Amino acid sequence: MKKEIGGYFELECFHGQELYPDLFKLNLGRTALIFMLEQMHIRTLYVPRFLCGSVLDTCLMRHVALKYYAIDKAMRPVFDSPLSDGEGFYLVNLYGQLTEEELLAWAGKVGSDRLIVDHTHAFFQKSLPGVPALYSVRKFFGLSDGAYVTFGSPEANGAAREAYEALPQDHSAGRMTHILGRYEYSASEFYQAMLDNAHSYDPDPQILKMSALTENLLRGIDYDYTKKTRENNFRRLHEILGSVNRFPLRMPDGPFTYPFYCPDGLAVRRAMAKEKIFVPTYWGNVLRDCAPDTIEYDYAANILPLPCDQRYNEEDMERVAAVFMDCAGDHLS
Repeated sequence: MKKEIGGYFELECFHGQELYPDLFKLNLGRTALIFMLEQMHIRTLYVPRFLCGSVLDTCLMRHVALKYYAIDKAMRPVFDSPLSDGEGFYLVNLYGQLTEEELLAWAGKVGSDRLIVDHTHAFFQKSLPGVPALYSVRKFFGLSDGAYVTFGSPEANGAAREAYEALPQDHSAGRMTHILGRYEYSASEFYQAMLDNAHSYDPDPQILKMSALTENLLRGIDYDYTKKTRENNFRRLHEILGSVNRFPLRMPDGPFTYPFYCPDGLAVRRAMAKEKIFVPTYWGNVLRDCAPDTIEYDYAANILPLPCDQRYNEEDMERVAAVFMDCAGDHLS
């Protein structure tokens, strides 16, 4: 096909640098997981019960058997079983609370060829030698898709290179309506478009390379500004709320959200939404599948991920904290 020259302008080509230019670039978090499972020859995966349903569905669609482990009050795995051939261990870095030392310890414990670290909540926590990991970009930036993968070592990455290079490339232009719309209008006006986009993904998706559009947009992000802003906002929330937050907490690099444990969290979310502060309920499948007396149910219902991302400043955080304290009321005592 001949290159087009002239005509109307397309989106500008950005010339910055992605945060992870040397990692494998894939279209979705779930296809990143599939790619890792296939390349690591994992047929059975140990996963926490406190886990997004899309991960579980992805494994089952690809005929990967699931075994479950529990988490403790600090969201660390309760697990001490040897792994057999074909078994893997899925370690979710929930709210970015796992330290580098803990990640390296888990790689040593279960084996780097059996470990998959899910950094969906920890985009700015850089990968470590010997620690296979995946990243998804949609929870940190205004993008419709995109994921990164590393197998933890040059040798392991080299072994997967041929399979990666053979993948076709995704296209993202048709998925940007809700993101572009919210830039100029309110979130509510494009909420249905966001839901439609989420539901448009195939439950058993094809593994594709990251689209050229997503890769270009990732080159246009100011990562230093984003990281520092998230940390400043997290710090301001913690200054106001830390003394009454019962969730054991450390500030990760470029935090995902500010997690606050609050009894009757579902009702508090609804009250905050009336004040135009939207606090999502992650892991709705956990509320459906786990008993109310389990730690998984308690945390899915009652840990509120208060927004602290790069769209906001410290004054916004003061408003979030004030509305939260008003809506939470006696639960903070």
